[in-house]
Amino acid sequence: MSEVVLTDVVKRYGSVTALDGVDLTVPAGELTAVLGPSGCGKTTLLRCLAGFERLDAGTIDVDGRPVAGPGRHLPAHRRRIAVVPQEGALFPHLSVAANVGYGLERADRRGGRVEEVLTLVGLAGYGDRMPHQLSGGQQQRVAVARALAPRPSLVLLDEPFSALDAGLRAGLRHDIREALRADGATAVLVTHDQGEALSVADRVVVLRAGRVVQAGAPTAIYREPADPWVAGFVGDAVLLAATADGGQARTPLGPIPLAGRPTEGAVTVLIRPEQVRILPDARPGSVPATVLRHDFHGHDALVALRLTDGTRVTARILDEAAPAPVGADVALLVDGTARAWPVG
Repeated sequence: MSEVVLTDVVKRYGSVTALDGVDLTVPAGELTAVLGPSGCGKTTLLRCLAGFERLDAGTIDVDGRPVAGPGRHLPAHRRRIAVVPQEGALFPHLSVAANVGYGLERADRRGGRVEEVLTLVGLAGYGDRMPHQLSGGQQQRVAVARALAPRPSLVLLDEPFSALDAGLRAGLRHDIREALRADGATAVLVTHDQGEALSVADRVVVLRAGRVVQAGAPTAIYREPADPWVAGFVGDAVLLAATADGGQARTPLGPIPLAGRPTEGAVTVLIRPEQVRILPDARPGSVPATVLRHDFHGHDALVALRLTDGTRVTARILDEAAPAPVGADVALLVDGTARAWPVG
């Protein structure tokens, strides 16, 4: 297992700075998800790690060994880093076993490593099949097995589930996560899918405009976002203008206690939709609202509401909760505390 450390990494393409002083540690044996919108530098970061791009500044160390830095660029084939692309990119003329064993030493191929990693990804007994005989999800499993086979220092997963349908994607990503964990692999998953990052990663790194804006456990990223942008990008968010005073914020949803350090004056407040309760009648502390829309997701639903001052908010309700019809007048009450950031 190898720890990977990036220090003040810079990568430019002409006048465009794709990575702007990235500091990042990938703990050994863990899956780190790099999350961010299109154009934030995720793919460039992966390419720099893999050795496909030279750094303009900064260093990359893998298990204490410098692979990139001032005057140094270890070629990709010498870094012992495996890449799983968006499409499996299997060799169509080779069997599953031959794909997985490609590049392995003869002793490893004969020693059962191919069948070992196929078993890890749930494809035991599939070695004699050809890629065209597999589903898209199975092809991605083979790609992961091929990456794991030589026991690389680092496995890079470049949005490997994006081409699959939603139902298959959810199950496959957890199976692949377990395969990585069972093999003790250190891995980086590049994704723009917040749910994917939060559900499978040990650690999430949020990238914006080539900079790391927050890194930590998935629960910390969701519950304690670094700023309003992260709050809105990682999960559904209700962001409200408010005034903080004495550990409490005066908001359009009523007074709400604040978490974290006390702050005063104009603030932006974060409330997650699951904190907003919809009541049929007014209660002490509740505020009136009108139901505008239901977005049904199967296990839950998001309900869009408008307050009397025109402010729009969102509440999350479970499937078994009967939603008030569109146009109904309801009351809203906020559970728990809110996070706040000073304005300006």
